[in-house]
Amino acid sequence: MTPSDVKTVTAMVKRAGTSFYRGMRILPAARRDAMYGIYAFCRVVDDIADEPGSLEAKRAALDAWRARIAGLSRGEADEPITRVLHVASVAYGLRAEDFLAIIDGMEMDAGEPIIAPSLATLDLYCDRVASAVGRLSVCVFGDASAAGQEVAHALGRALQLTNILRDVGEDAARGRLYLPLEFLRDAGVPPYPALVLQSTALPVVCARLDAMAVENFRLAEAAMARADAKAMRPARLMAASYRPLLKLLRRRNYDYSGAPVRLPTWRKLALAGRLLLS
Repeated sequence: MTPSDVKTVTAMVKRAGTSFYRGMRILPAARRDAMYGIYAFCRVVDDIADEPGSLEAKRAALDAWRARIAGLSRGEADEPITRVLHVASVAYGLRAEDFLAIIDGMEMDAGEPIIAPSLATLDLYCDRVASAVGRLSVCVFGDASAAGQEVAHALGRALQLTNILRDVGEDAARGRLYLPLEFLRDAGVPPYPALVLQSTALPVVCARLDAMAVENFRLAEAAMARADAKAMRPARLMAASYRPLLKLLRRRNYDYSGAPVRLPTWRKLALAGRLLLS
């Protein structure tokens, strides 16, 4: 890994324009670089899944990344992201199966749009695209213990369920619907992206998914109390940045007719400052 490799992945994170760039700057340089490498990897494979193209081409591109991840254990790295990930994997014991799970999650999004998955499929999706990232992250943060893994399991699901609730309107416009089929059927909501926003019972479905997210935030917080406090600071920051979105959605009664719910930058910075000073 060279300084140029670190500069490349850092630029990718900064260019994405998310709060992740600032949030991870609380870490020591080596751990921060590792997290930027993980983010850059996720960004690349997510782009493969989301960009136009045939399923065959997307699968081939994702398979190429599976081969790159397999090569990490042999010290093989052919571009900046994998060189950063190789160093991080050796330093923090990152597992190839977690990187591969992320790719599997992106492949779920690469083909036909996900529409009203079963609860089991939704949980698998959340594990792959979010909790697997969490399992890598807690190791980089400095706590690979069982409690740290519990944080990854619960917090990943909490964050992803919050994302799903926040983006119901945007996803429906793209022909996607991540709300679980069981909840939709129970409430009598049509399990179709083109119809879901027209249903007056949609808030009932969203409230049930909200409750699932809240329970996972609770489980994550309980696990954090048993984990290394310093290592959990970035995880607490992520939880603090996402959890208020649920409150904002409740205030709207899950109405997606207006602008998407976002937490103001000033509030994110205030939350970060409070955590850093605690």
